[in-house]
Amino acid sequence: MSRISIVIPMYNEARHIGRTLLAAQKAAHVANVDCEFIVVDNGSTDQGPQIARQFGAQVLVLPGLLIGALRNRGTAIATGEWLAFIDADIEMPEDWLPQLFDIEASGQGDIFSLDLHTPTAAPWYATAWQRRTLRPNSHTSQIVDWMPSSNLLMLRSWFDKVGGFNETLRTGEDKEFTLRLREHGARLLSINQSVALHWGYEMNWREWMGKELWRQGSHLQLLRTHGFSLRLLRFPLLSIAMWILDFLAISALFNGFPHHAAIMVALTSVPGLVLSVRQSIKHRNIGLTLQLWGLHWVRLHLAGAAFILSLCHWKARRPARG
Repeated sequence: MSRISIVIPMYNEARHIGRTLLAAQKAAHVANVDCEFIVVDNGSTDQGPQIARQFGAQVLVLPGLLIGALRNRGTAIATGEWLAFIDADIEMPEDWLPQLFDIEASGQGDIFSLDLHTPTAAPWYATAWQRRTLRPNSHTSQIVDWMPSSNLLMLRSWFDKVGGFNETLRTGEDKEFTLRLREHGARLLSINQSVALHWGYEMNWREWMGKELWRQGSHLQLLRTHGFSLRLLRFPLLSIAMWILDFLAISALFNGFPHHAAIMVALTSVPGLVLSVRQSIKHRNIGLTLQLWGLHWVRLHLAGAAFILSLCHWKARRPARG
């Protein structure tokens, strides 16, 4: 019988960790695999660690570490030939493991991840933001360049081959990790035959903007670790260009050139429109396109701010969490 180790980083996730562990237990039972749960807690102040222990998880309490280090510490004590990384607010479907084992056995891929969706209770902006990565047609899989770490499944040998997660990154450690896996020959397969549910959706605008500002702070570190490639530079440069256009629009307005200011403002809307159309055209939903247009406009401005702040060595104070 195969053995799988499921590593879950956590910080103050008492609302979700019980659901996450219960769903993963059901998936392991359906797949008929021996399963161990390792929850790596970053110093929670709620009942999350106690709840995790009630579900049979081994809990490591390691405050002060970054997210990559949490996952590496959990993996260090893992005994399974298979490794899964899931976040503490992710509900995996019951058929998660059997279908991915079958796909691996058929030789279609090496590293696997399910698409994510939000529960019906999520606000429109959280749902729209999640749908941008969700493919509308089921029973499809796609080789991708990198994967988020909300759910990852792989043989332990792949983790060991690349030396685990980068422990110096505050965010973006999943992109950096899976980029290295791809560079070492792993095929990253994103699957939407079934989807996982992301219960840790943003409850309000402030939380959404705060998370995006935090996430975008990883660009400079990725450039330092992977070199100054155009692929990694394009988004930071585009976001900084947005700020420059805003400055030019304000300058033109104060200097009595309202038409010039209007042109600059219109130009700031183009990148968000292009991104929203590219991500929503597969859904054929004009409402989603408009929602993503506005969200991308905000996100691009946040990304520019985050990149400039990272150049100034500013660090967001946010505990590492799954």
